[in-house]
Amino acid sequence: MKITLERYHGLGNDYLVFDPNKNELDLNVKNVKMLCDRNMGLGSDGILEGPFIGEKQMSLRIWNPDGSIAEKSGNGVRIFAKYLKDAGYAQKKNYKLLTDGGLVEITYLNEDGSRLRISMGKLSFMSDEIPVIGERREVINEDMVFGNTLYPATCVTIGNPHCVIPMREISKPLVCKIGNFSETARYFPERVNTEIMQVIDNTNIAIETFERGAGYTMATGTGACAAAGVAYKLGLTGNKVIVHMPGGELQIEITDDWNVYMIGEVFYVAEIRLSSEFTEKLRAL
Repeated sequence: MKITLERYHGLGNDYLVFDPNKNELDLNVKNVKMLCDRNMGLGSDGILEGPFIGEKQMSLRIWNPDGSIAEKSGNGVRIFAKYLKDAGYAQKKNYKLLTDGGLVEITYLNEDGSRLRISMGKLSFMSDEIPVIGERREVINEDMVFGNTLYPATCVTIGNPHCVIPMREISKPLVCKIGNFSETARYFPERVNTEIMQVIDNTNIAIETFERGAGYTMATGTGACAAAGVAYKLGLTGNKVIVHMPGGELQIEITDDWNVYMIGEVFYVAEIRLSSEFTEKLRAL
């Protein structure tokens, strides 16, 4: 039996959707890495496995391209919500989806489900919740060394860990340079996602991202939420901002209790049917 996957992207952040209700294959570290390989496989920033259908809500498992599990992904959640509508699983305008990083609430803003509002959960700057080593504290503007260079870092979690560094100028080479060190730095026992952030004005910021388990990405939903939260926490912006990324923009709103709402679009690319030869290789891993 051949395997079928769906390809979507959210602002250039591309994912494969693997539906276990339609495919007979157990995903694991090795076959996920092969599927995500851009030379030997299909190529992807990750795999969205689901829906797993429970009594109260559907759930989702998010695989990074290195075979590790991501607790949460803003682009991934939006993409998966669009798939649920395309595949006929979602019949309502609003519903909740369970991720390893907690519940998220989905609201479709148009008929085809390509524009969505997501309640992403609550930001926390507490070290033990992110986690960051050391005594329990809010990790705000702390000096951290990545690759022999000192940076002022503010760390936050929205179900997954982020290290945000405000800078006057940002670029892909710079975030890759920092991210290669920060992802596995001793400060972060569970590794970390890294965003370098440029504040444009009170309602606009720009970020570049190096994701844990994925490397450089053109856009990030949780990273946009984290960066917007840091900008607001530091008094650099208001609570409503547009986050500009190489792949596009997301609208972020932060409430008084630090809950975060994200609005953005996703795009369906293709249905992909794997060859029998490639399917057998995956099954053998």
